[in-house]
Amino acid sequence: MADSRWSPEFLPVGRSAQSVRPLPGGFANPVWLCRLADGDEVVVKASVDDCSDMFATEAAGLAALAERGGLTTPRVLAVGPRSIVLEALDPVLPDTDEFWRAAGRCAARMHSATAHDRFGWDADGWLGLFPQCNAWDADGHRFFAEKRVLRYLGEPRVEAALDARDRAGIERLCARLPDLIPDTGACLTHGDMWRNNVIADRAGQPAFLDPAVSYMWAEVDLAHMLSSGGIPEPFFAAYAEVRPLHPDWREHARLLNLRQLLAMLAGGIPVPTIVASIRELIESYA
Repeated sequence: MADSRWSPEFLPVGRSAQSVRPLPGGFANPVWLCRLADGDEVVVKASVDDCSDMFATEAAGLAALAERGGLTTPRVLAVGPRSIVLEALDPVLPDTDEFWRAAGRCAARMHSATAHDRFGWDADGWLGLFPQCNAWDADGHRFFAEKRVLRYLGEPRVEAALDARDRAGIERLCARLPDLIPDTGACLTHGDMWRNNVIADRAGQPAFLDPAVSYMWAEVDLAHMLSSGGIPEPFFAAYAEVRPLHPDWREHARLLNLRQLLAMLAGGIPVPTIVASIRELIESYA
């Protein structure tokens, strides 16, 4: 237990750790695989700082994905003020075409069965370490512009990296969204769906982690899956068999990825091409 970030306080009262091993990922908060004194294995995600309602919100999001979206998610075993304890699923992803086809079908069924007449959620949430405003809005273009894109322009790292011309370009691009992105209606979205948030259950079937749920366009999830990389084509092909895709969905995904580019920039993710990618979108669409 050499990790200085680990604290026994992350576990529920009365439980103690036999061993603790850091897990990969954990961009927002550190994550450990913990073998308890009784031999059970759990996954513990924790914050070294005050995290407000972050982990309670994560637990609610996992429940929504399972209950409303039909996805497999890890069972929440405990939620504390600075941690969440989850059942440990399979640490080895079966990186096969069949696994990704199954994941694509799961995502399509979630998007197909959860239509809603408004965009948002009944509570605000989190995307990584950043608050996510989910105030209800009947207009999807306005919701995406204000709550998913423009909200990042005031973040310190974004202000430092983008100049006034960039910010004006993003505002023009947001104003053009009704001409660029079709309003396909609101459905339950994972909100942070990318390769690292897809794992396997003990039967080798897809399970989903770390949600930032809201009712939004399904293409927002697909944009993140496509643009973050590492997702093989069978995922998208199987998705389309269940829920047909717009002919121009890949073009839409390129633009919708602006939200994630800004979130990464705000979070200091060390990808040197982020600003260039943002400026390319402004040049192409604004």
